[in-house]
Amino acid sequence: MIRFDQVTKRYSTGREALSAVSFAVERGEMVFLTGHSGAGKSSILKLIALLERPTRGQVHVDGRDTNAVKGRGIARFRRDIGVVFQDHKLLHDRPVADNVALPLIIAGVARREIDKRVRAALDQVGLLGKELSRPLELSSGEQQRVGIARAVIAKPPLLIADEPTGNLDPALALEVMQLFKRFNDVGVTVVVATHDVHLIDVVGARRITLDDGRVTSQ
Repeated sequence: MIRFDQVTKRYSTGREALSAVSFAVERGEMVFLTGHSGAGKSSILKLIALLERPTRGQVHVDGRDTNAVKGRGIARFRRDIGVVFQDHKLLHDRPVADNVALPLIIAGVARREIDKRVRAALDQVGLLGKELSRPLELSSGEQQRVGIARAVIAKPPLLIADEPTGNLDPALALEVMQLFKRFNDVGVTVVVATHDVHLIDVVGARRITLDDGRVTSQ
């Protein structure tokens, strides 16, 4: 599903975030990226989602070389990837339903179908009945689950998450990780960047460890 071949990422500041990184994630696998802050976890996720491009090397996602994806193909490429952020990135002036529906609205899905899928996505994350609530009326854990519902509403084969539990207490963090495990159990490939080793041990998925932009174990 994902393959990095000798990938190096150097930013315009001169900082080298990744250095000759190689690894693979199989279709349907759940994998954790771990390492200290600045180890390169977020850079890997940005390369997977085509938010960044490698300085050297190749990134393949679902059989596609991301270096070959250009122009309008970028939006189509991203439709197959659900992304969950640490800070939720919700629209606070819109109700929960509109936040979750956003990927489908952008894709031009019919309103009737959107309403049905919003309810289904919210049901999956335990928030059915919160459609008309505003994000700021929800707890941090509920806001994160809204972000997860938005990421999975288009039924992407790949779900990536960048420190999704960083702002949550241990109990809520475990709930969120269990949600990711449920999606993985039905065939979604899941890649989560986290520094929380305890959660990784509880879930029991494979770990790829980074240190200063290099893979030290996988």
